[in-house]
Amino acid sequence: MFDVIIRNATLIDGSGGPARTGDLGITGDRITAIGTIATEATAVRTIDAAGRVVCPGFIDIHTHSDLTLIEDGIGESKLRQGVTTEVVGNCSFAAFPIEPERLDLHADHLARATAPITPWWTDFDGYADALNERGLAINVAPLAGHGTLRVAAMGVDERPATADELSRMERDLDRALEQGAFGMSTGLTHVPSSYGDFDEVAALARVLASHGALYATHARAIAPDERASVAEAIEIGRRTGVTVEFSHLAINRPDRWGHGAELLAMFDAARDEGIDIFFDVYPYVASSSSLTQYLPPWLQAGGTEAMRARLEDPDQRQRALADMAEGWFGGIPWLWDRFVVSSCPDGYGITKTLEELSDSEGIEPYELTLQLCERYGNELQVVLFYRSEEDVAKFVAHPLSVIGSDGNAIPLEQPTACPHPRNFGTFPRVLGMYARDEGVLDLVDAVRKMTAEPARRLGLTDRGTLTVGAVADVVVFDPATVIDNSEFGQRAEPPTGIDVVIVCGRVVLEDGTIGHDRPGQVLRRLSSRSSVPSVGSAD
Repeated sequence: MFDVIIRNATLIDGSGGPARTGDLGITGDRITAIGTIATEATAVRTIDAAGRVVCPGFIDIHTHSDLTLIEDGIGESKLRQGVTTEVVGNCSFAAFPIEPERLDLHADHLARATAPITPWWTDFDGYADALNERGLAINVAPLAGHGTLRVAAMGVDERPATADELSRMERDLDRALEQGAFGMSTGLTHVPSSYGDFDEVAALARVLASHGALYATHARAIAPDERASVAEAIEIGRRTGVTVEFSHLAINRPDRWGHGAELLAMFDAARDEGIDIFFDVYPYVASSSSLTQYLPPWLQAGGTEAMRARLEDPDQRQRALADMAEGWFGGIPWLWDRFVVSSCPDGYGITKTLEELSDSEGIEPYELTLQLCERYGNELQVVLFYRSEEDVAKFVAHPLSVIGSDGNAIPLEQPTACPHPRNFGTFPRVLGMYARDEGVLDLVDAVRKMTAEPARRLGLTDRGTLTVGAVADVVVFDPATVIDNSEFGQRAEPPTGIDVVIVCGRVVLEDGTIGHDRPGQVLRRLSSRSSVPSVGSAD
């Protein structure tokens, strides 16, 4: 007797092994049979998967759903893609630790990447309680964030940490890891993570290495180009022994488009040297973030209110304008027709380029950018078309890459936004466009990059594969039709071809309908310091 039997499926188990025809049995929250299940076996629910692929639920290794899942625990935009686990806390933005005396700064900081909510907890345990009280349709695997650690220890000051402040960050990180965080991220172009120097990051990476935990880095912008950014991440791995996940690998400088092979050679050489480094990528030629990310770092010291006060001083405003004219992230030119407003609290400028808004408002674009950041702080989001398809395809295909959306788990309906399509279509896009239609990689490898390999990097031994005893996070999809449907500048559309999504043994999506079950769990990583193997556990 099973709770669920899936019959007549093409089974892709996530390991990279070949697809095979067979059945899958689920009892409770575990896979209890795989292969051929006797026809007389019974189940509460039987799903005929003829012509469909059955594989592990997708693990989105790079997301910013930390607070969007506090707002709405369904995570619709990811659930409809077949994502069953969201890795949150990326790019230095994590929901813990929170210093109660700096709540306003924490909320301001987190609004750059996730929902504008003021936390009411202080640590991982409290955050997990908040998620569990909300009720989750999908699982959450949290990272600690360097920016959040810095805000808790020293606010948003543009300076090196003192010895006491660094010690506090190390203690807070150690506690988060002991409570079950899967690692720590940096966001070295985001304030205040960008204020931390190499030695500060290395000190925290050593804490991670002592736990066997992951270091995920949104890399620093270093002259002359992205090769220097990759080199710094490699050096962190070399000096500390930490496992490095290089986040959303991309080439954002138009004059460097087509040079992706140079970066891949750097990763390969580092691996040959024995450095444990990998990367993730999302399958789009545009990025997205808060507009404030592109302002001079000195201007953002102290948070949004301090920035606004600074800009009231004519001399400081002129300095900001002069610095902006030199380019962003170490000299990347402002191509105003490539910046598109995607989200704004009152709907201002949605789908318009900064060039179009500058023309319509009659305001010079640098000045308009400052005014928008003054008005909306970190809550105005933009999409930037600064990447090439040639490089994206190379990165998706490379053996060291896994797929991470860099997006949020949010409802499809967004009244004052047209968010980046990555929020709604990353995984179906890889399966449909890159694997089936363009042959950039084969289907089995695409599934591996979404399941077993991210699970391995995180230390999740009971998810990411179709094996007896594994947690039953499962996706059923149609390989002939699966594809993303959301387009830039348009309202979100659900993908095609994701038929069934099972989380912890319970069907949460079937034929486009989301059920009422909320079986998702907050996952915790057991530290390698403990006497048991490092495996995933859940609240």
